Amino acid sequence: MARSYGGRVDKNLQRVRWRARRGLLELDIVLGRFIDAHYARLDEKEKQAFEELLDMPDNPLWDMITGRAELGVQEATHIKQQSLLEKIRAV
Repeated sequence: MARSYGGRVDKNLQRVRWRARRGLLELDIVLGRFIDAHYARLDEKEKQAFEELLDMPDNPLWDMITGRAELGVQEATHIKQQSLLEKIRAV
C-alpha cells in the first residue's frame, strides 16, 4: 500500500510497487517485502540502482538475488547494486 503524506499518495512508491510485480511469484514476494521494509529509506542512488534491477528480466534477476547468477554477471553488477542485493536477500 502506498504511503500518504498529508493526504497525498506517494506516486513514486506506487510506480515502484507496480514495476516490482513480476511473473515469477518468488521474485514478486521478495521484491514486495523489500519495498515494504527498505524502499522509503533508500537514498536517490540506491533508488536508481533498484530501478536498474527492476529493468532486468525475471530469471536473471532471481538468479542474482539467490546468488546463482554466473560469475561474470555478478562481477558486472555495479557495487551499488550489490549492496541492494544484500538487502533484498535479507528480507
